Amino acid sequence: MRLADFIHANTERILEDAVEFAITQAPPGVHFDVKTLRNDIPLILRAIVLDLRTAQSPAQQRAKAEGRAPAAPGQESAATSHGRSRADDGFGVNQMIAEYRALRASVLRLWAADQALVADSIEDMIRFNEAIDQAVAESLLEFSRTVESWRHVFLGALGHDLRGPLGAVVGTADMLVDSTKGTPHARQAERILSGGLQLGRLVDGLLDYSKSTLGGGMHLQRATCDLGEAIAEEIDLLRVSFPEASMSLRVEGDTCGDFDDARVREAVHNLVTNAAKYGDVHGGIGVSVAGAGERVRIAVVNAGESLSGDALNALFDPLRRGSRAANKGEHSSLGLGLFIVREIANAHGGDVTAGSGDGSTTFVITLPRDGRRGEVPQHR
Repeated sequence: MRLADFIHANTERILEDAVEFAITQAPPGVHFDVKTLRNDIPLILRAIVLDLRTAQSPAQQRAKAEGRAPAAPGQESAATSHGRSRADDGFGVNQMIAEYRALRASVLRLWAADQALVADSIEDMIRFNEAIDQAVAESLLEFSRTVESWRHVFLGALGHDLRGPLGAVVGTADMLVDSTKGTPHARQAERILSGGLQLGRLVDGLLDYSKSTLGGGMHLQRATCDLGEAIAEEIDLLRVSFPEASMSLRVEGDTCGDFDDARVREAVHNLVTNAAKYGDVHGGIGVSVAGAGERVRIAVVNAGESLSGDALNALFDPLRRGSRAANKGEHSSLGLGLFIVREIANAHGGDVTAGSGDGSTTFVITLPRDGRRGEVPQHR
């Protein structure tokens, strides 16, 4: 009997054996839910039978063996659904893979015990293992996506819950600053307020990150404004925050347009803060705002060690830091600043690029005056 026919005729027997085997393979302290375990296995077996009965060319077999098999059209596969349900149920990835190990072992053991090997048995085994591996790959992909989605939900909920107590801390610190002016405790109160405001910016960044990664995008409040004036105000505040850094600002041309100036200021704040922390603070930080045609261009340049191409490509990835950050003990930082810059630029219909060489690093944000005109061409 060919393997596809055996699986079709013995699905319930295979299912019972797979469940029993999976339970025995469970890690210490982990107990499989038998009802949950039985949900998707019949559908996965049906897909495997269909695969075994479908003609396959050598090229298709090679593509499948190398993980390049095209996705099947139509509804999602049973393996994809299985991966998502296991993630939703709180399964670990090792527990999910154990199910497939159990299924593979059950089918081959029962088939070998029930039937004498026939001429096509080796081919059937190869095709069966390919089908199982394909199901594992589909389950893992959806499992990872679901776990990542829940992680973003958790980060968003954490940021939201932190806002309340943090607001109380900042409000109380602000009162302390006013009531301790001219006393020996004034400096300590100012430090508490400064720390609370910094935490507030981190929480806002966390909320922006979780919302963007969950597909909500970044909300803008557009209004006609002058970015030159808005950024000048932000630079004045940054000079207070980083008194040791030399900052210059140059504004050229018409810098008015339909922007969310608060968000653009946030982007400039993140870029300048990044330059002050990780660049050569004594080399100066240059900010320029230039309007030309239908676009406004904002550039932040700082002196410092040049970055490699790989480092530049990874700069805007969330939750990552470059080597210079690691050298400065920033291991615990979420690394959301540059990611938020990119999201702000994209929300405006613009873009942000980075370049490094000759001892300096430059970030350029290009924004259309009217975001409804579409995206700005990428700068090379």
